[in-house]
Amino acid sequence: MIVMNSNALPAPMRDGYEIPRLRMVERLREHYRIADERVLDVMNRLPRHQFVPDALKSQAYKDNALPISGGQTISQPFIVARMTELLELSPKDRVLEIGAGSGYQSAVLASLARKIFAVERIPGLAKEALAKLRGLGFQNVSVRNADGTNGWEVYATFDAVLVAAGGPRVPEPLLKQVKIGGKIVIPIGDDQKTQMLIRITRTEKGFEQQDFGPCAFVPLIGEHGWK
Repeated sequence: MIVMNSNALPAPMRDGYEIPRLRMVERLREHYRIADERVLDVMNRLPRHQFVPDALKSQAYKDNALPISGGQTISQPFIVARMTELLELSPKDRVLEIGAGSGYQSAVLASLARKIFAVERIPGLAKEALAKLRGLGFQNVSVRNADGTNGWEVYATFDAVLVAAGGPRVPEPLLKQVKIGGKIVIPIGDDQKTQMLIRITRTEKGFEQQDFGPCAFVPLIGEHGWK
């Protein structure tokens, strides 16, 4: 595990991808109605092409998910933006991320919140994600190679939880590890191919659930997910 201690939002880049990155953000705003300008600003600054395989860099800012190593994917930009927006993060928040994957979602979260605790079950992906995050200067991300369905109890409770894989239900440990007033955004479905994007808010009386429509994620594998 590598631990980084403070966030660093890069300045707008001149890296040859300025135009496709801006077009991506304009589509998020105009077509998908992403309304949180903080999320849009972050995504207009982060080099998504650095989180995809070299052969796919030209597709990095297109409106679709892309394959990465370990049989996983980097989520469609819309999904990254929507899930982040639904968490309603503040700069003081501590966030648990399940499924660090390429590290791109971690970078978006780390640009908006105080501390990110990311769990990734595939060892190679965890190492690659941290290397990319370190290269971009992020110091407020911790990444652990473990079963994400168990959360990260030693650092609980969290202000927000983002789950970047689809499970049959919300893992019980995650419900216990989110603060009262905190939110969990997770894809839930009866099979491993299609889900509904759900936001759970913990209240003093229990949990409130909101449905934000269909989505498709890789399966959430683990003790409290798919076997």
